[in-house]
Amino acid sequence: MQCGYPRFFVHPSIQKLAQEVVCRVGNSESETATLFATFKTARICQSFIVSKVAPEQAQKVRIVSFEPSQRAGEESATITSSLVAVVYPKEFASIAKQVWQHSGNGISSRRGEFCLRALEDGFLVEEEKSTASESLSQRPCKGPRRYQGKGSLSGISRGSSVSTPTPADSPSATNGAEDGRDYAQFIEERFGRNLSTALAEQAKVAVRRRIAGVLTADAELPEALEAASAEGRVSGISEDDVYLYPSGMSAIFNSHQTLLNARGSLKSICFGFPYTDTLKILQKWGPGCLFYGHGSSADLDDLEARLKNGERFLGLFTEAPGNPLLKTPDLVRIRALADQYGFAVVVDETISNFLNINVLRYADIVVSSLTKIFSGDSNVMGGSAVLNPQAPYYKLLKDTLNREYEDLYWAEDAVFLERNSRDFISRIDKINATSEAITDMLKASPLGKSNVCPALVFFALTENKNSQRSLLPQIQPNEATVRQSSYPQRWLWRSILCHIPLH
Repeated sequence: MQCGYPRFFVHPSIQKLAQEVVCRVGNSESETATLFATFKTARICQSFIVSKVAPEQAQKVRIVSFEPSQRAGEESATITSSLVAVVYPKEFASIAKQVWQHSGNGISSRRGEFCLRALEDGFLVEEEKSTASESLSQRPCKGPRRYQGKGSLSGISRGSSVSTPTPADSPSATNGAEDGRDYAQFIEERFGRNLSTALAEQAKVAVRRRIAGVLTADAELPEALEAASAEGRVSGISEDDVYLYPSGMSAIFNSHQTLLNARGSLKSICFGFPYTDTLKILQKWGPGCLFYGHGSSADLDDLEARLKNGERFLGLFTEAPGNPLLKTPDLVRIRALADQYGFAVVVDETISNFLNINVLRYADIVVSSLTKIFSGDSNVMGGSAVLNPQAPYYKLLKDTLNREYEDLYWAEDAVFLERNSRDFISRIDKINATSEAITDMLKASPLGKSNVCPALVFFALTENKNSQRSLLPQIQPNEATVRQSSYPQRWLWRSILCHIPLH
């Protein structure tokens, strides 16, 4: 298998970059590396590995940072990228892989390709060497001979494969900084145009406005930036309450980290059977979690009894609906318990999406993967965390994020996500209509009478139907037609009230 889902399988371009990094700073025969955009995210990986290995092995796990060279830094309006590598013995790779998979904080393939070219061309240099001569003398490569080309100490030159050495007299044997090529030319060759920081920031603002719900119709980038703000998902929300991350799991991981930083080291609650990595995050980072796999009323009764007996928790993490069982928790009761006993509520809305249900009113943080329906094109990853300005912990979380938040979302990924999501509202309308048609088809089939019917439903009923109804968006008669068409009442009520058992 050459490639796979990015959090489960490290993209070949990122593997190639990791090989180049280790070849420059380590021993490629015995070491490998995991790559991040910032020191903070790399430090999380290093700490996790060190916690799992023998104390005498800890010094073998180290962090090496790369930053834009002086020549690149002079082009302040053009994108640059830092790169931070956690270098460790190859036998620790399975431990590092857990961080890559669960945290979702690793670099994207687009950032990896950019950094590899910048590293090869001398525009990305080891941190302590960034103020030194642009000749970029590097440590001798300790790797296999096939990586030891004369033109590049790793043997990887732009336009050649890893296994093809570059002749010393080849025109491409010198890097961009040495041959006088400026950084703007490097960016032009990399992207086919000048990808500016301003464009990337505009794309991020447009995406955040869509997620906040202040845009009520499909819009191109200029319209998305200039359109007047609607009410949004809850009163008082704006795009400043939306935080972007490189993946949905990164949004969940960093929301958990934010709560730990804000409220201290307390156990979390995982309510309902979640996507596996959510549970692993809560179990492996922090003091652990209380897991209610069924997400039932009986589970809430048990939780309430624990709270009455004095137990206290950091936050409750749940999905609405759950992946893959499509079970929706009683968020009304959960919110009431959270208010009474002082824990935060974090809801993953990925499957339903915020146009179909509004869970933000019951949550302190709503997280979502933008990789799937929001993007719609399967060519970029992303995640978001949204703060509820009406929730009890809003100010505490906002202050914590003002101090701790790092924008890990790569500029080029933001541009792709913004383009993909311009028709998000109309696409959801089509998906809703198609889902209803498929449900009708399956119900009319003989299979529809079976208890193992592979039916498509919006989400499975909770034991409390009133709780389920409360999640519906509150549409006013005078709102825009496009908003009304996004929430066809007939489809919503049929989807919610028609329960088909899933086994």
